[in-house]
Amino acid sequence: MGGLDFSFLKEYFPVFLEGAKWTLIISVITVVLGALLGTILCFMKRSKFSIFKVKILRVISTAYVEVIRGTPLLLQIYIVYFGLPSFGIQLEVLPSCIIAISLNSAAYVSEIIRAGIDAVDKGQLEAARSLGMTEGMAMRLIILPQAIKNILPAIGNEFVAIIKESSMASTIGVAELMYSSKIVTGATYKGFEPLIVIAMFYFVMTFSLGRAMSYIEKRLSKS
Repeated sequence: MGGLDFSFLKEYFPVFLEGAKWTLIISVITVVLGALLGTILCFMKRSKFSIFKVKILRVISTAYVEVIRGTPLLLQIYIVYFGLPSFGIQLEVLPSCIIAISLNSAAYVSEIIRAGIDAVDKGQLEAARSLGMTEGMAMRLIILPQAIKNILPAIGNEFVAIIKESSMASTIGVAELMYSSKIVTGATYKGFEPLIVIAMFYFVMTFSLGRAMSYIEKRLSKS
């Protein structure tokens, strides 16, 4: 029985590099969009705006977060890619993937931001209001600068999760890292070795990001 054979890397290593590149591109775009939408959702949830005594923005935000967190990411990708054409919206695989993962990430980021804000002593908001600041001004100048220390490490963890979850994009044909292993397997008839290679790629990316976030977290804790 033969052992593992990685000789295919001489020819196909660039394929893995290309897949890793697209995994990182998807992840970076997704975490940025997810953070933006997550911030909006967070402040919608904190909004006091109401219609007929119903805090409609809070209801919408809460419902969105619960639905997204309660359904699989793969299903959400399928809904965006296969479902939107039913409404006359036809998207390519890459935009579909980015939209679906961004919408998913936003639900988690909104909770990260909410928890970060809630961790700041509420007395500071009251003190700022007593000095004549509006709630928005107090949030911007007093609360958020402190909350960011709690938020950034958790956002880093979300980034790591997105790198791994982006592998689901391969199911609709996005040429990211997981898809690259399928290409190599189809060309070389090796099913196991390509998986080991992409596992190492994922490990290097997530481990490096994890170390970087640990460093940032330590710097923030000292500031």
